[in-house]
Amino acid sequence: METKNALEILKMAILMEKRGFAFYAKVAEQTPDQEIKHIFLTMADEETKHVKFLSEQYISYEKNNTFKKVQLPDLANEGFATLILTEDMKQKISAAGFEAAAISAAIDFEKKAVEVYSNQAELSTDPNEKALYRWLAEWEGGHLKILSDMDNELKEKIWNDNQFWPF
Repeated sequence: METKNALEILKMAILMEKRGFAFYAKVAEQTPDQEIKHIFLTMADEETKHVKFLSEQYISYEKNNTFKKVQLPDLANEGFATLILTEDMKQKISAAGFEAAAISAAIDFEKKAVEVYSNQAELSTDPNEKALYRWLAEWEGGHLKILSDMDNELKEKIWNDNQFWPF
């Protein structure tokens, strides 16, 4: 990939991850419930890890014009992948409340990230770059699935609680 383009994409990705961190940290700060706070702090922490990987690649590419091979963590063992939306947490999150709105906004963040990283993985000819972007797309895709599942469960709950069913 062209040097300027690769560096611009890495800068954009780092900025996107830093914005995600800022968003998740702010939601965690504003929610009073400790379990919900933990979910958003875990997401903020994962965005910090993404910034670290991307920054290492930026430095490598800027110095050597290549992406370095890095040991990427197994996604199945990462913090957010192990979180579960319990019945108690569902009761605490109002489908029309602040945390539900934050989940909806987070879904948009994660969709954009999956799109950007998937596109870059497809365009890349460097195997290390391709591996990095595939891994990031998969990680963000995991976030997207969990958040979407949470959102769907919350919508279902409000429909049931308010008897919105048309039959």
